[in-house]
Amino acid sequence: MSKILHRIKAYLYDNVLTKDNPNDFIARTASERSLSVKQICEAAASRGGADVSASAMEHATELFLKEMAYQLCDGFSVNTGYFTASTTIRGVFDSPSETFNKDKHSIIFQFNQGEKLRAEIPNIEVNILGVAEASAVILQVTDVKSGSVNDLLTPGRNLKIVGSKIKVAGEDSSVGIYFVDTATQERTKVEQSDIVTNNPSEVMVVIPQLAAGTYNLEVVTQFTQGALLKEVRTATLDKVLTVV
Repeated sequence: MSKILHRIKAYLYDNVLTKDNPNDFIARTASERSLSVKQICEAAASRGGADVSASAMEHATELFLKEMAYQLCDGFSVNTGYFTASTTIRGVFDSPSETFNKDKHSIIFQFNQGEKLRAEIPNIEVNILGVAEASAVILQVTDVKSGSVNDLLTPGRNLKIVGSKIKVAGEDSSVGIYFVDTATQERTKVEQSDIVTNNPSEVMVVIPQLAAGTYNLEVVTQFTQGALLKEVRTATLDKVLTVV
């Protein structure tokens, strides 16, 4: 019998990703925060998991990640044991002589769990905290141009947002869809005319002309089933999105 070393808390949400059973739910991890390389190295040093200082571990990790990225850009695959990574070309080539076209094709990096990480799964206990409060939630986004899920953004192209109670509605001036620069916290609002589809469980927008960087996605709305709330509520995707 596996020894429980870790515990994950999760809430249940209406399952809008599939239509097989209208009454089923999906679990979403109640993640407290996202950890940086520095924070992970500090945690490893403080709990005795590292035999070097946190700063030395951070420096070595950054060197490794930089070199890994370099090799991925040259088309090599990577297997760390904890995860695998590879470079993938997306898009259709209409003939054998067609060359790569950045307006039609795209490059993405794919990461998957490795054997060492999978081996930790039996050591995790999951505590379901019940059905989440009836608030707006973003469950998944898809960059239509690249096909990337919860990862890339292609400015000027469509982004499909799937969730619960995310319809953009209400008279408050803050209502709308925002891309928030993680470095500067600058908020870019999607123009109303660029909201292509606006339903409770699916919203489609044209991505603004964002500069290269990383962004959080927010949906601010007063929508609730059958009425409008007096106050706005904000749904934030729990993944960081990237413009390359």
